[in-house]
Amino acid sequence: MPEYPIAPDPLSGFPYSNVVVSGDLVAIASQTPFDDSQHLVGPGFTEQAHQVFANLRRCLQTAGCDLVDVIKVTTYLARADFMAEYNDIYREYFQAPYPARSTIACTLVVPGMLLQIDAFARRPAGPAAG
Repeated sequence: MPEYPIAPDPLSGFPYSNVVVSGDLVAIASQTPFDDSQHLVGPGFTEQAHQVFANLRRCLQTAGCDLVDVIKVTTYLARADFMAEYNDIYREYFQAPYPARSTIACTLVVPGMLLQIDAFARRPAGPAAG
């Protein structure tokens, strides 16, 4: 049966769980560039990307994981020309061997939002996996 760890609240009005744990698999819903007050940070891509990674890390930590436990990342970019900048920022958070990754350029739901990221992780063995 899946677990739903205490995690940062999803955006108001959207019916989803930020974190779901099933066995040692951790699914993290799309993390967006909103701060704790649910305000969109930015408007720049770099600031938004760092906020998304901070939100992702916080969700992972509620499940006893961190970025080193991530096995798959899916990124949605508002524009394909953000790819080079995104790759540079991504390397600040992940090192080789990198998680599997898909990156998609598309229209995002919230105006002004430049990216969002979802991920899968494996809980580490031992006390952190609870």
